Amino acid sequence: MNEKISENEGKMADPSFWDDQAAAQKIIDETNGLKTKFDNFKVLSDAVDELEILAELLKEDPQDQEMKTELTEKLTKVQQKLQAYQLELLLNGKYDAHNALLEIHPGAGGTESQDWGSMLLRMYDRWGQQHHFKVEVLDYLAGEEAGIKSVTLRFSGKNAYGYLRSEKGVHRLVRISPFDAAGRRHTSFASVNVMPELDDSVEVELRPEDIKMEVFRSSGAGGQHINKTSSAVRLIHIPTGIVVSSQAQRSQFQNRATAESMLRARLYQLKLEEQEKKKAAIQGQQLEIGWGSQIRSYVFHPYSLVKDHRTNYETGNIQAVMDGDLDGFINAYLQSQLSAQNPD
Repeated sequence: MNEKISENEGKMADPSFWDDQAAAQKIIDETNGLKTKFDNFKVLSDAVDELEILAELLKEDPQDQEMKTELTEKLTKVQQKLQAYQLELLLNGKYDAHNALLEIHPGAGGTESQDWGSMLLRMYDRWGQQHHFKVEVLDYLAGEEAGIKSVTLRFSGKNAYGYLRSEKGVHRLVRISPFDAAGRRHTSFASVNVMPELDDSVEVELRPEDIKMEVFRSSGAGGQHINKTSSAVRLIHIPTGIVVSSQAQRSQFQNRATAESMLRARLYQLKLEEQEKKKAAIQGQQLEIGWGSQIRSYVFHPYSLVKDHRTNYETGNIQAVMDGDLDGFINAYLQSQLSAQNPD
């Protein structure tokens, strides 16, 4: 890590460093990130050294209750810092540090599935607020009786995509439906798509002749997320059929810029998926590309359980999960990805 920092600082000292400003900024951002990781490691290392000293002192006087309490408290704090540091090391993907765009699309099932979509919206909104991300609703289409038909959220902040990429896939709900007068059990599905918000360093061509723009009045739910305006923008990418909408801003110009950013992310995602299909064909693998298969089940009845089918991580505290406690699932997924990259 120190070697890479020194190498980058050598580049920054070159008189021609700023000739390519975009490349220069990438090097600066990389260096700052490495320095942060190094500083966090140093803090953690010092804390472990302090624990070792306390443990040695306690050996000499094992009846010292005050020292026992201090050791226990510091050990808990070090464990928390270690978990945070390990998680930071896992977020090393190409776009992990970027903002995230998250879409929720209920499956077939009408009101029941649309209500499940709104439950997921609340869950992700609470998770984002708890982790100090700025959460914005970029597009919102309300359900006919309850819930949502679709929603697009933007999570702004460092590593938003790195955390949320674990959520991409189909989420399954099993519960006694509040919309069924007979009180029967229902199963509902919703797909979650997560993409990094791309900066200007990623080239995605948007040709004006390929884009059809429509302007419409906001159909949002009101309240803190959506301002009701007549400047909402829908962009249709004619070659692929991809449709994106933005209605979060009062300005048509701002909504168009946001929609273009969403379209660039969708087109880039499509390009990556096509590359994965080609790679799978060459290797003879059967990979499901797109929304992905069912990744997680949320069972409210006949028992309480949330289980991730990729990692087998599960918890019976379903209400905590619906209130935004997703860290256990996210951590387990990132750990599994690290294990897959380093099987030995």
